[in-house]
Amino acid sequence: MSSFADEARIVLDNLADRSAGLFHPTLRLGVAGLSRAGKTVFITSLVHNLVHGGRLPLFQARAGGRISRAYLEEQPDDAVPRFQYEEHLRAILEDRLWPQSTRAISELRLTIEYESASGWSRFFSAGKLSLDIVDYPGEWLLDLPLIDKSFEQFSSESLERAKLPSRAEMVRPFLQLVESIDLNAAADEPTSVRLAASFADYLRACRADRTALSTLPPGRFLMPGDLEGSPALTFAPLPVEPGAVYEKGSFGALHARRYEAYKSVVVKPFFREHFARLDRQILLIDALQAINAGPEAVRDLEIALSDILSCFRPGRASWLGSFLTRRIDRILVAATKADHLHRGDHQKLENIVRRLVQDAVARADFSGAETDVIAMAAIRATREASVTDRGDTLPVIVGTPLAGERIGDERFDGETETAVFPGDLPSDPGRLLREPQGQGARRPPVTFVRFRPPRLERTDDGLTLSLPHIRLDRAMQFLLGDRLA
Repeated sequence: MSSFADEARIVLDNLADRSAGLFHPTLRLGVAGLSRAGKTVFITSLVHNLVHGGRLPLFQARAGGRISRAYLEEQPDDAVPRFQYEEHLRAILEDRLWPQSTRAISELRLTIEYESASGWSRFFSAGKLSLDIVDYPGEWLLDLPLIDKSFEQFSSESLERAKLPSRAEMVRPFLQLVESIDLNAAADEPTSVRLAASFADYLRACRADRTALSTLPPGRFLMPGDLEGSPALTFAPLPVEPGAVYEKGSFGALHARRYEAYKSVVVKPFFREHFARLDRQILLIDALQAINAGPEAVRDLEIALSDILSCFRPGRASWLGSFLTRRIDRILVAATKADHLHRGDHQKLENIVRRLVQDAVARADFSGAETDVIAMAAIRATREASVTDRGDTLPVIVGTPLAGERIGDERFDGETETAVFPGDLPSDPGRLLREPQGQGARRPPVTFVRFRPPRLERTDDGLTLSLPHIRLDRAMQFLLGDRLA
C-alpha cells in the first residue's frame, strides 16, 4: 500500500498524535462514503444531537446521564479546512435543504466531558474525550486501491468495466477516441487533454442517478478541485499490451508516467496524511440508489465496497504498536436513508448491505477490527403511517418530496406533504444480484424518492428540538461507546 518512506512518516505522525493523547485523549473518526450517501448530514446530526442533548437511548453514556456537556473546539490540524457545521445546520433547519456534497477534506473537533461508568476509571481518567471528525469525499476512497496497481492493471480493469452493457452508450465516445490512438506514436498534449476529458465525461455519466454506478476511479477525475488541468489529471486508460515497454514520449509512456504521478501527487499524500491516522471509520452508502438503478448497479456497488474496505488499515494495535502506527479497530458500514422505507424493511436493507460487504468484512474481522453493519438515517425526513386501498391496509411513509421528484406521472413541487408506499425489499439479498440484465429485466417492486429535511417543532422557549434520526444512537455507541465507558 505504501513505501518505506511513507510508512516512516506515518509512524512519526502517529507518534506525535499519541504523545499528545497521553495528556488529552483523542479519537480520530473517519467519515466517508460514496456520492450522495449523506456524510455531511451524518456529521451535522451527530454533533447537533450531542451538543443539544438529543434523544439517544442506545448511546449508553448519554442515556445513563454520564455526559455532562459536549462542545466544539479548535481543530488540531491548521492546514485542513474546518467542517462548516453551523452553515450546514442552518440549511437544514431554516431552509429545509440538504447540504452540498463533500468536495474536499474537512475536520471538526468535538470535545465530550463525561463521567466514567467505572469508579476506578473515574479516579484516574480526566473524563474528557476529543473527537476529531475527518470528513472526506468517498470518491477519494476509490483511489486507494490504485496505489498497488500498475498502469497496465488500471487500464485493463477500466476498459473491461467499460464493456458492461449498462456503460455501452456512455463510454462510446471515449472508446472511439482510444481506438484512434497509436500507443507507440509521439504523444501530443491536445490529444491527451481530449482523452482525459472524454474519460472524465464517461465517469460522470456513470455516476448519474439513472445508472448509479460506484466503481469509478480515479476519484479526482470526478472532483478535480485545484488540480483541474494539471498533468497529473491528464491521462486515461489505454489498451496497453501486457509487459510492453513504450518509448519515452509516446502515448503509452506518457500516460503511464502521468498515472504514476497521480498516485504520487494525489493518492499517497491523502493516505499518509489523513487516512492512515484514523482510529475508527464509518463508511456510508446509498444502497437504495443502486437498488433503484438495477442489478448491475448493485453488483458494481459490491465491487466498490470490496475494493474500499480492502484498503483500510484494520486491526487492534498493541500498546507499543499504537504509538508507532495507527490501526482502525472499528469499522461501521451504514446503509443510509432508512427513513425512505417502512420499518419492516429496515432489517432487509441491513441484510442486503451485509451481503454486499461480507467478504471484505470477513477480512477485517480476521485482522482484529470489530465491524458492524446497520441501516440508519442520520436525519429522519419522514414519519410512518398506514392507508387503506381497496380494503387493503398498506404501510406508508409520509414526507415532503424534493421539488422535481417523480412517482409515475406525478411530479412533486417540494412543498406538498404526501404519503408514499415504497414497496418491499426482497427477503433474499442475493435476488438483487441474480436479476437478469438487459431490456425487460425485472426489478424489485420498490419506489424511492428523495425527501426534504423535516420541519422541526420548537419548544415554548423557542428552542429547536434535536434532529430526529433512525439508529444514529446505535452508530454512536459502536463508534464511541467504549471510549466513554
